Amino acid sequence: QVQLVESGGGLVQPGGSLRLSCEASGFTFSISGMYWFRQAPGKGLEWVSSINGGGSATYYADSVKGRFTISRDNAKNTLCLQMNSLKSEDTAVYYCAKDPLGDTRGQGTQVTVSS
Repeated sequence: QVQLVESGGGLVQPGGSLRLSCEASGFTFSISGMYWFRQAPGKGLEWVSSINGGGSATYYADSVKGRFTISRDNAKNTLCLQMNSLKSEDTAVYYCAKDPLGDTRGQGTQVTVSS
């Protein structure tokens, strides 16, 4: 069955960086578009970024463009999200997903940006 396991979250000061990872299994990762979503306290699920199967096309929400970078390693079935210049409004649980609605996603990893 599909498994998505996120890691790399934590507490970071504003302006800091974090790198999230997602280990995928149970499907053909290398041909699957992949997605990052986030959910802030009291808010709905928000799309953050996506990448095509080969890694040649990437897309970002305006709120993170220029600060976040999505990447993938198909040899290791791993999806990553490099987050730089973090802001308090980036605080959320971050999920990787294998569908554009985020219905099939992992358990999430908490990112807290606070001084």
